[in-house]
Amino acid sequence: MVAIRYEDIVKVPKALLHDHLDGGLRPATVVELAAEVGHELPSTDPTALGRWFAEAANSGSLERYLETFAHTVAVMQTAPALRRVARECALDLAADGVVYAEVRFAPEQHLEQNLTLDEVVDAVVAGFVEGSAEAAAAGTPIRVGTLLTAMRHAARSQEIAELAVRHRDAGVVGFDIAGAEAGFPPTRHLDAFEYLQRENFHFTIHAGEAFGLPSIWQAIQWCGADRLGHGVRIVDDVTPGPTPTLGRLAAYVRDKRIPLELCPSSNVQTGAVASIADHPIGLLRELRFRVTVNTDNRLMSGTSMSREMALLVENFGYGWAELQWFTVNAMKSAFIPFDERLAIIDEVIKPAYAKLIG
Repeated sequence: MVAIRYEDIVKVPKALLHDHLDGGLRPATVVELAAEVGHELPSTDPTALGRWFAEAANSGSLERYLETFAHTVAVMQTAPALRRVARECALDLAADGVVYAEVRFAPEQHLEQNLTLDEVVDAVVAGFVEGSAEAAAAGTPIRVGTLLTAMRHAARSQEIAELAVRHRDAGVVGFDIAGAEAGFPPTRHLDAFEYLQRENFHFTIHAGEAFGLPSIWQAIQWCGADRLGHGVRIVDDVTPGPTPTLGRLAAYVRDKRIPLELCPSSNVQTGAVASIADHPIGLLRELRFRVTVNTDNRLMSGTSMSREMALLVENFGYGWAELQWFTVNAMKSAFIPFDERLAIIDEVIKPAYAKLIG
C-alpha cells in the first residue's frame, strides 16, 4: 500500500461533527482580544500561549481540561469578537480540507457584556457565513452548521432549546448539552429534549466520555439523542475476544446506527483512553458501529481533522478506504436535510477519494 502523506490528507474532503467554537480559537486572536478587554492571560506570546493551552489540557482530567476555556470564553463576550472567532473558525477548517462542519457553542456563556442570547447566535452565525464566503472565494468551500449547547450543570436547557428552534432556519442545525458528566446526568434536561422532539429538531448529547454506560443509556433511552457526543465508553459493553460479544446497549447503538462522535486526541488528554493506539475506535470500526472522527477542541488538543486522521493512519494502518468510510459516516450523520447530505457525499467526497482508492 502506498504511504499516505499528511499533505494529501489535508487535501481530501472531510466532515466534522464535534468541534467546539470556544475550543478552536487562534492563539494570536486570543492575545489580541484579551488585550482589548483587559483579560490577563498566562502568556501574551501566541506561540507560548498555544503551548500553554495544550499543556494545561494534557492533564488526564476532564475537569482540568474544561478549566482552560475560562480564557477563551472571556474574550468572546462582544458581537464583533464572536463574529471574528466564528469567521476564523470557518476559514481554518476550510483550509484543512473540511467541507462540512457542525460547530457548537454555549450562548449562555457569552452574556457578560449584556448581549442577548439571540444577539450572540446572530453574531456567530454571521461569522460563519462570512468565513464560508471567503473560503469559497479562495477555492476551499465549506458549509458550517451551528449547534447550540446548554451547560449541563446549569438550568437553562429549555431556554437554549427554544433559542435553537427559533434560529433553525438561519444556520442553527442542532442542540447539545455539554460540561462535566459526573453528577449532571442528561435526564436533568429531559423537558428540553422532549420539547425538541416535538419540534422535529435534531440533538446530540455529550455522553460516555468521562462517565460510562449509564450516561449513554440515559442519553439514548430516556432523552432520545440522535447522536452520542463522544460515546467512547460504549466499548465497556463489548466483551473482547476472537469474536467480540456485544451487550444489549452496545448492540442497540450499533443496530440503530446511532453515530459516535469520537475525538481520539481529546479522549487521550482527558484520560478517557490511555493512548491513540489503545483507542477503542479500532475495535468499534471493526464491529461496524457508526464511527465518526472529530477534533473536539482544536486549540486545547493542538489538532485538526487532518492530524486526527493522520494519527489513525499511523496507529491503525488505515488507508484511503477507511478515511473515506469515516468521512461518509460523518456526512450521513449530519443534521442537515438528507438530499443535501447526499449531494456532498456523491458530488464532493466520493469523487475525491475515488481518485486515491483507484
